[in-house]
Amino acid sequence: MADIDSPYPDSLGKLVEVFARLPGVGKRSAERMAFYFLKCGKEEAMDFAFAIRDLRKNLRSCTICFNLAEGEICAICSNPARDDSQLCVVEMPRDVIAIEKTGSYRGLYHVILGRISPIEGIEPDDLKIKELFIRIENGDFEEIIIATNPTAEGDATASYLADKIHPLNIKVSRLARGISAGTEIEFAGLANLQSAFLGRSKI
Repeated sequence: MADIDSPYPDSLGKLVEVFARLPGVGKRSAERMAFYFLKCGKEEAMDFAFAIRDLRKNLRSCTICFNLAEGEICAICSNPARDDSQLCVVEMPRDVIAIEKTGSYRGLYHVILGRISPIEGIEPDDLKIKELFIRIENGDFEEIIIATNPTAEGDATASYLADKIHPLNIKVSRLARGISAGTEIEFAGLANLQSAFLGRSKI
């Protein structure tokens, strides 16, 4: 039975509600998207539905670096052309995508799946940091590039990692401040991110 307080039929109202949950999408934008799918062809609507289904069904974390993968190992870890002497540490898979778009880096990645934040109750053991050091110990890396976001939590995470890596006698570098403080890597412009990567400094 339709909600007497809602101006929408149930199915349309549910779609508006679902779209409104998306980051940065308000009620009006959600309504526009819902009406778009109401008027588009059935095939286009089903393409959208199947894409979401396949996303949830097929994507998983790479068993090596924790980036997004269609299988056990992501495309980067399985690519023999990548430079296995460099390892770039990022917070989330979306940061890998942002860096890859610059074309400035051809090494490997390790995604720690977050950042240290005592206020939020996130400690090193809650992240993929133990797995990072297992990779470092078992690998032959010449440089570890810490590419956490230039936020208070990202900087604290970078300092923690650098302190732990320094005794291993491996070069540790941090992205240059081509990225403004407080800017998430995924939202940094390509030129700024490329400059930050190429201008990284030893820490």
